[in-house]
Amino acid sequence: MAETLQTPLHARHLALKARMVPFAGWDMPVQYAGVIAEHTAVRTGVGVFDVSHMARFSFGGPGARELLEKVFTNNVGTMKDGQVRYGLVCNEKGGILDDVLVYKWPYGYAMIANASNREKILGWLHQHKSPFALEIQDATFSTALLAVQGPKAVDAVAGLFDADVSQLKYYFATPTRYRNTGCIVSRTGYTGEDGFEIGVSSGMAEPLWDDLLARGAVPCGLGARDTLRLEAAMPLYGHELNEATDPLQAGLGWAVKLDDRAFVGREAIQNAASNPFRPVRIGLELDGKRAAREGSQVVGPNGGPIGTVTSGSYVPFLQKSIAMAYVDSTSSQAGTKLTIDARGTAIPATLVPLPFYKRAK
Repeated sequence: MAETLQTPLHARHLALKARMVPFAGWDMPVQYAGVIAEHTAVRTGVGVFDVSHMARFSFGGPGARELLEKVFTNNVGTMKDGQVRYGLVCNEKGGILDDVLVYKWPYGYAMIANASNREKILGWLHQHKSPFALEIQDATFSTALLAVQGPKAVDAVAGLFDADVSQLKYYFATPTRYRNTGCIVSRTGYTGEDGFEIGVSSGMAEPLWDDLLARGAVPCGLGARDTLRLEAAMPLYGHELNEATDPLQAGLGWAVKLDDRAFVGREAIQNAASNPFRPVRIGLELDGKRAAREGSQVVGPNGGPIGTVTSGSYVPFLQKSIAMAYVDSTSSQAGTKLTIDARGTAIPATLVPLPFYKRAK
């Protein structure tokens, strides 16, 4: 049996009496004060998440761009130094192996992947590495990653770094220094709010965590991270994304560039685009507070099953029960009245546009 992994902030989570749960092989905090309080803190103030379980790879050498162009659905060649780009890694059938972020630096590239897919994606990269000249480094265990999220995120990090990170544009990053130690700060996140993701060496994780809490950031766990990303309609691997789903039906066509080069899965994705009958990802707003859980059946206007819920919850900021699901594309028009079969109880629902929540600019 594999040993459960711990992030460099594990002792801090225990000291704060976080409720810990196993997640993708790691012992992670699911909540501290509670999901509602943590969710609300991110929507109205600022929260901080330990996301050090996420996989972090770096690429160096002249073939780094060529490898990424081969395995990444989005365009790498047009990226500027410091830019971060979202995209997918797909198999030959167009199924999604993972959704990832790619970073471009003057000296190479980096990638952040989901914790549950670290070994799979690392193996995939090595499988496609030949004949390109590059080195791939797994930095997951030598570094930590913290996410500072919310409308007050800029205030929470002001003056912590040598660089003025408030000037970073959305989906851009910069190397800088924290307490005279090198780090990376990016204007990215997984909550639908403004914020930053900060990569530091493992030894600097606790001081940074303490500094952020002293500046008013509320410690947040995986529970709030899930309800926040659901409100923002951000897909989660293993729920909305998997190897049986292609990026277009997931609503991620904007992260797939089919015309600029060949990449693994490109032809299959192009062929899938011509199939009008495959299920598509949609949003649902339910009547009442009862949640539609993953796996619940979606019933169409004619009384027959048309799809399945992939994520659902009562979300505290919108104060609604919402869900994402895959349904027949012929039943995917906004405003369509549907029903959720929640363990034998029929819950009326309305198909609504995504995202459910979008922060004010």
